[in-house]
Amino acid sequence: MQITFHTRPLAVAALSLAIAGALVAPQAAHASAFQLKENSAKALGRAFAGSAAAGDDASVIVNNPAAMSLLEGNTFQADVTGINFSTKFHGTATDAQGRPISGGNGGDAGTTIPVPALYFASKVSDRVHVGLGLTAPFGFKTEYDSDWKGRYNGVKSDFKSFDATLSASFDVTDNFALGASFIAQKTSAELTSAINYNTVGLGLIQRAAASGQISPLVARALAQQYAAIVPPGSDGMAKIKGDDWAYGWQLGAIWKLTAQDRFALNWRSSIKHHLEGTGNFTMPANVTAVLSNPTVGALLGSGQPPFTHTDGTAGFETPAVATASFWHQDEKFGLGFDLSWTKWDSFKNLTVNYSNPNQPATSEVYEWRNSWFASVGGEYYVNDKFTVRGGIAVDTTPTYDDTRSPRVPDSTRKWVAFGVGYKATDKFEINAGYAHIFVNKAHIGGSVSATQDRLVGENDDKGNLLSLSAKYQF
Repeated sequence: MQITFHTRPLAVAALSLAIAGALVAPQAAHASAFQLKENSAKALGRAFAGSAAAGDDASVIVNNPAAMSLLEGNTFQADVTGINFSTKFHGTATDAQGRPISGGNGGDAGTTIPVPALYFASKVSDRVHVGLGLTAPFGFKTEYDSDWKGRYNGVKSDFKSFDATLSASFDVTDNFALGASFIAQKTSAELTSAINYNTVGLGLIQRAAASGQISPLVARALAQQYAAIVPPGSDGMAKIKGDDWAYGWQLGAIWKLTAQDRFALNWRSSIKHHLEGTGNFTMPANVTAVLSNPTVGALLGSGQPPFTHTDGTAGFETPAVATASFWHQDEKFGLGFDLSWTKWDSFKNLTVNYSNPNQPATSEVYEWRNSWFASVGGEYYVNDKFTVRGGIAVDTTPTYDDTRSPRVPDSTRKWVAFGVGYKATDKFEINAGYAHIFVNKAHIGGSVSATQDRLVGENDDKGNLLSLSAKYQF
């Protein structure tokens, strides 16, 4: 089937090239949004208070390597945390012409995922400890119904980072230790969204008329022809997948202020990635017909057609994190606090470059803000074998109304946590932690897709964390 446009070749070329350029990528995910602290069941039970200073489990390999100085002998530890997250959107969506977009609210876009952690630490001399940790410090997944009203802003978002952390600590004095880590990080991402071919085509015709490329009379005729061929609801799908290995480091210190009090500092570097992957696209038959028109094909020139499988690259950076931690250890109880700062302002935009010259690079602007996590918690030793824990925390968000995306509809969170521990023998213990996360309403002030489709509303979020661990010392 061939479709003939009775208009100037310039208008058809502008339409075709603009579609190829404007829709090469779905809107990228917004990032405390995807930071994961869940690397210890014991620490979760006290809302991660004292995570870098308590020194009572092997998670310090990744939370503060200097605190390994508090571990004796060899320690093997395995943790797993189930993260249950719910997010439901309520609001409206309009296209670039202000017309309502069909579809529901997307259902519950949350999910339940396991986050594992594995540690081994060893005291190799009186002053030196080494350790290896396998963790997942960043990750998220949301998936809305494929036909929801915000489908042009995002459907599926799946992002995760896995770290292999090699750490060492050195006791400078009996009361002061330093630690350092080398981090190898594998990051992968998958993002999908619908493509609004009707909106982008009409929008490009309007812009061509406004710039003088075509006359208003021709623009009206072309818009009528295009709208008849590609009506609202003529959607396609775009999917981007990519991954990369990159490397970072961290430095930590711990002071024994008194026989009972410890204070720790830790700095984790940012890690810059160069994601490499593919872009895949689907389109309805009517849009395929437009792009296969001989006139359009000639104007596009030689080379790979738009909206076909292509390789792509994107720069991405996981943020630096600074943590201050305090722990007071008494005979019957322990009490601590944590204060962490995450440098999200390094995440300013995401630019995707493609090997297909007919799909120009696209860039999404984010301009995130730095965020804070503060917690207070402790534990009570019922007897030599049984421990109970509790804690509260506040976790601020780097997002704000004007730029918040439905992909990661994050807002400031408040934690309430509880935990228990049981020491079965002198060498083996098990721990469990639970936290409920209360999330402020995530207002979306006007998330705009690549085709200028606008989403306004709010997401209602909530979360539950359940963690289990086993530790063996020998």
